Amino acid sequence: MTKNKYLFPFIMITSLFFMWGFVHNLDPILIPHLKRSFSLSTLEASLVDFSVFIAYFVMALPAGFIMKKYGYKSGIIIGLCLFAIGSFLFIPAANTQAYPFFLGALFIIACGLTILETAANPYASLLGPKETAPFRLNLSQSFNGLAAMLAPVIGSRIIMIKGVSDEELSTMSASAQQITLASEASSVKTPYLVLGAIILLITIVFLFIKLPEIKETEVDGDEKRGILHALTHKHLRWAVVAQFFYVGAQVCVLSLFVLYAAKAVGFDQQQAGEYAGYGMGLAFLIGRIVGTSLMKFIKAELLLVIYSVICVILCAFAMVTVGTLALISVTGVAFFMSIMFPTIFSLGIKDLGNDTKYGSSLIIMSIVGGALLPLVMGYISDISSIQIGYIVPLVCFLVVLAFGWTGHKVVKEVKNI
Repeated sequence: MTKNKYLFPFIMITSLFFMWGFVHNLDPILIPHLKRSFSLSTLEASLVDFSVFIAYFVMALPAGFIMKKYGYKSGIIIGLCLFAIGSFLFIPAANTQAYPFFLGALFIIACGLTILETAANPYASLLGPKETAPFRLNLSQSFNGLAAMLAPVIGSRIIMIKGVSDEELSTMSASAQQITLASEASSVKTPYLVLGAIILLITIVFLFIKLPEIKETEVDGDEKRGILHALTHKHLRWAVVAQFFYVGAQVCVLSLFVLYAAKAVGFDQQQAGEYAGYGMGLAFLIGRIVGTSLMKFIKAELLLVIYSVICVILCAFAMVTVGTLALISVTGVAFFMSIMFPTIFSLGIKDLGNDTKYGSSLIIMSIVGGALLPLVMGYISDISSIQIGYIVPLVCFLVVLAFGWTGHKVVKEVKNI
């Protein structure tokens, strides 16, 4: 990476980590905002996450085919275009005041993010020696953590405008309530318009810069191998499962934090939104920086095991404590889960050779866990409490623990398919 030909491409790729981190971390603000505007249950509000993360399941394999056929740069440009289009669609969604329209716009954004992540994660890993790939990917993902800190703070101040209180709303007629809530819902226009414009500018930059096309080391010279061959790698299969559960846990913890903080800590929505940035986001960012630094001295898989154990313990505390202890518990989860996505990813694509692009697609596809598991947590929250719902991320971190303990190990003998 110290070579000039890798430095600027690495900087530009890292900027993508920040941008998709920013839009993902607007979702914890969007969920309670739309929940109020459309009078949704927790389960219905969780469809925001479902619309985003189901796109990873739908688009991951097409993204892999795009990368395989046209290369990383073309994939990045296509992903950025979809990202911008989805952002601009928030304007007609707010104008029509239709919840499904919002979900559709989020789906299109996420289709773009799927392609970007399918390209950028392996690209950052491959821009240098494979021995330092986990460190390099965690470094790029640190900017994702920076976005996790900034997005909720900015979003809470722009999107969560001070509207009428619930008491005042209850005294209004049905038509007056609809008009008032529609006005509040329209606050999403400006941030997503600005976001779309920034993404367009980044797209133009990528159109004109030269990115080195990284050639993965071939295992046996067979370029006709398909996705079934990639699945013969045991550690890749484990990584797909682990990433499914990790992303589900991350979305449960971060996206539903505002609702958790209101119930277990006593914050109002704006306080919770700001803490989601200053507290949870900062913990996530510092955790990734600290974890990346520790990887110089501790093997990535061992650090993954240690962090997973701590997250399991903290989730248990989050289920049974209230007030300050509950807040410390969930903030600690944000800190210790911060290294998990890039570490699982880099360990999962290790030594895949010519199967790297398909392997990347499969791991990105497993992000669908972020669509499904929050629905489970939302359902449990509706029938019991959001604190009891923390049983979902607790189980998820047990799966990550198993991957770090044994599932990451590369088995050299691979059958040809």
